[in-house]
Amino acid sequence: MNCMIGTDTLRPDPLANVTPTAADVLSYAIADCELGKVLIARSTKGVCAILLGIDAGELAADLAARFPQSTLVASEAMAKDDVARVLRYIAKPANGLQLTLDTRGTPFQRRVWEKLQTIAVGRRVTYTELAHWLSPFSHPRAVAAACAANPIALAIPCHRVVRSNGALSGYRWGLERKRILIEKETSA
Repeated sequence: MNCMIGTDTLRPDPLANVTPTAADVLSYAIADCELGKVLIARSTKGVCAILLGIDAGELAADLAARFPQSTLVASEAMAKDDVARVLRYIAKPANGLQLTLDTRGTPFQRRVWEKLQTIAVGRRVTYTELAHWLSPFSHPRAVAAACAANPIALAIPCHRVVRSNGALSGYRWGLERKRILIEKETSA
């Protein structure tokens, strides 16, 4: 027996990554940096994306894919202060990165991201260690998946999480960027 459900009967997923609002406008800017290019996007609540890459068009497309219900407005003026802070952080991570964030994710992802923000600059933790910080029942793979879904690079420092043997792995923005960030943080 085949069972079909019409799309008009489907309800929104309560765990969807983005909770759109009626006036969800994101202002963003793209800048050159030591790591290639960086896109910073903010809502009225705070920074909701810091994306790293090499191509401005791909970064803008990534932003659009992550926030399909939002209106995106390229505006250097609106993101100017955020861009300056991110560029200072990339140049000298020891000073930290203080931004008001608008985190959008599942409850579990947000818990992982909150824990990531407590890891000091220059410190590394394992996926297993991070999972145990959350709960004795959290699985390292679930933590790794939450790290991979993180749209706010640098401010939510998933680059500080490594394998149990200390090896670098699984950085959404590329292992070379992860290595550079870790080296800059530990040499400070």
